[in-house]
Amino acid sequence: MSPGEPTATTARLTGVDSGVGLTALLVAAARAIETEGPDALARDEYAAHFVRAVGACAGWPVHPDQVPDGEADPLWGRLARYFGLRTRVFDDHLLRAADRGTRQVVLLGAGLDTRALRLPWPGDCTVYELDQDAVLTFKRRTLEDAAPAERPRARRVAVPVDLRRDWTPALTAAGFDPGRPTAWLAEGLLLYLPAAAERRLIATVDALSAPGSSLAYEVKQGVESAAVRAAPVYRAARTRIGVDLLALFDPQPRPDSAADLAARGWLPGVRTPFDFSRHLGRGPLPEPEDALAANRWVFATR
Repeated sequence: MSPGEPTATTARLTGVDSGVGLTALLVAAARAIETEGPDALARDEYAAHFVRAVGACAGWPVHPDQVPDGEADPLWGRLARYFGLRTRVFDDHLLRAADRGTRQVVLLGAGLDTRALRLPWPGDCTVYELDQDAVLTFKRRTLEDAAPAERPRARRVAVPVDLRRDWTPALTAAGFDPGRPTAWLAEGLLLYLPAAAERRLIATVDALSAPGSSLAYEVKQGVESAAVRAAPVYRAARTRIGVDLLALFDPQPRPDSAADLAARGWLPGVRTPFDFSRHLGRGPLPEPEDALAANRWVFATR
């Protein structure tokens, strides 16, 4: 199969090559680029396979050599580096939870995440991946084509759901035990959910979390100015890969989920991505009229 040529399996799928599905492929391309960098913050050897399995992404880069302007490129440079940083930080969060004895991990809006395969989990960990059926099916079939002999380092359980609705029955039917501590991750999910769905999700996570559980997620804080909404990264995503990120972000005022968690007895901490860029010595730093400036990463424990 030549690069960019979709498999017969992939070509039959729907919902992956449009809308939010394309953002999952954008993140996969970013992880592929990061993986091949000389100072990679995270490594995902599977990411390029997802990008190359969809014909609409045939021209997307999956290696730093395919990004001539490097990190000066607003889309495949700086934004891709951001996704590499986010991957690393949330990887570290989940592995710390596993080190503390947590053996249930739930990825909310898992997308094309391959943490079940690539992270060094203890052998008795279970990773539940919740997302739309089309996305999970695409992931499974692509991995079967690309790496049929690979076995997850943790027990991997795919749970097809619509996260805007009640997903508790599907998760518990898949074997999830709310009486045990859980490490929850909503890496790039809440940006796209309506405010009411975000509130329900936080309430559901709270109801299903035993003491010792943790939750990490990404949000945008406040309303971005017109100048920020005209930032090069948003323009590049629209014109170069056909993804209108601003149209996908829910426009309603966002709830203060960190305050909600605190009221429920959690201990949340709110950080900027730039905190971690400085700590790790790699990753994007602030710029004028920065599309990343409103992003916040929240880490909470119960």
